[in-house]
Amino acid sequence: MGEKVVAGGFDLSDRQRYRRKLHECLEVLERLLAEKRFDRPKNMMGLEIELNLAGADGLPRMVNAQVLERIASPDFQTELGMFNLEVNVLPHRLGGRVFDQLAEELSAGLGYAHRQAVEIDAGVVMIGILPTISRADLVTANLSAVDRYSLLNEQILTMRGEDFTLDIDGVERLTWTSGSIVPEAACTSVQLHLQVTPARFADVWNAAQAVAAVQIAVGANSPFLFGRELWRESRPPLFQQATDTRPPELQAQGVRPRTWFGERWVDSAYELFAENVRYFPALLPICDEEEPLRVLAEGGVPSLQELVLHNGTVYRWNRPVYGVADGVPHLRVENRVLPAGPTVADVVANAAFYYGLVRTLADEPRPVWSRLPFAEAEANFDAACRYGIEARLRWPRRGRGGGLASVPAVRLVLDELLPMAAAGLDAWGIEPADRDYYLGIIEERCRRRVNGATWQVETYHRALAAGLERDAALAATTRRYSELMHKGDPVHTWPVGIAEAEVSAATAAEG
Repeated sequence: MGEKVVAGGFDLSDRQRYRRKLHECLEVLERLLAEKRFDRPKNMMGLEIELNLAGADGLPRMVNAQVLERIASPDFQTELGMFNLEVNVLPHRLGGRVFDQLAEELSAGLGYAHRQAVEIDAGVVMIGILPTISRADLVTANLSAVDRYSLLNEQILTMRGEDFTLDIDGVERLTWTSGSIVPEAACTSVQLHLQVTPARFADVWNAAQAVAAVQIAVGANSPFLFGRELWRESRPPLFQQATDTRPPELQAQGVRPRTWFGERWVDSAYELFAENVRYFPALLPICDEEEPLRVLAEGGVPSLQELVLHNGTVYRWNRPVYGVADGVPHLRVENRVLPAGPTVADVVANAAFYYGLVRTLADEPRPVWSRLPFAEAEANFDAACRYGIEARLRWPRRGRGGGLASVPAVRLVLDELLPMAAAGLDAWGIEPADRDYYLGIIEERCRRRVNGATWQVETYHRALAAGLERDAALAATTRRYSELMHKGDPVHTWPVGIAEAEVSAATAAEG
């Protein structure tokens, strides 16, 4: 999101110059695409996971700077809140035993980070929204001490012109106003990257959009915020509302939110970059010294820093990414749908399911997006966020009859999408043992109707039934979650509930 961001304001000339540079970047991107300057297929994937820091009591700890200093690894970075970290996995080539390799690397890295955090009374928790996060935690003072975050907060507030309103109506209803974007920090997610050729980009992006709802249904892991049980995956409504630059009048006019699903299927990557420039004012109008047209004329490859920075402040659930590696430009689809957790095995299973599924769907001669109206894909996404693994989704019927059917998400996955994912992993050259193990985790979640969200909700309600007050039940649920997360068995195998000793201790503490 712009490592060169420094604290300071912007004047009118900054925004005008930045807009000119954005349009110049778009022109250069269009020419690079026309001249076929992009990298050839390498089957490269990448992975990022946002993490929470919480103590042995299950409550958040505002110590990411200290933990990062102890970790001392470039693989770990700050995130928006002082209770957040992000781990970045080096790109891997899809094939062979890559998923086992990813699991091994993640387990080692997260284990090391957790041990360092424990030394200062914190710990790593991989979960979509920490159930114990409170309103008092999500204040401007708890923004990470990085200039770009404070500047982004300032610019979004300036553009909006008033406090943010959170209003999420789920199992319970939450309403709250915030004077900063810090509530966004409560959302911790997994980002899956896939490098694609320009010719392939639209098919992969469209496929990713079509299956976003299914990813959420099987992977939901964020049912609580501020002590309220909301949607099974509450990150999307929270993220959209916490970054919304539109006051109510602009919302009423239909102005697009910066966090959005999109509004149509696309034919090229260029369309998405152009939409981002056309629809969204700059939040961080910081100009690079590079002159993209001159660099291109001299035979070089421009970094298009303004376009990259602007693109990073438009929060699509599937985002186009432009990058340059070893002097060669490339395109990626960044899938930002999934919550973090529950375990490394679950994260890698979600990744295997996604990469296999988009490979098959992008290869289909009669693609799903030619049969599924975009509005239905968006409605599916909303339904999956609300209901998780119990969602019903609209999906094209197989066979010549055509049309759409409303089907339980678990049946859609078991009957149709898991075989597609398996075929896609075969096409990537994934070893059968990797394919079967990780897709088997998705299959068992569907058969048992269990994911991170269902486990959290059932464990919380058992704690309430055992006599704990709401906050104590959430803290006990978080502690048990953390214990099982670090043990590492997939979430569908987790025993529901907390130990009797834990209930007795918590009840005694309340008394």
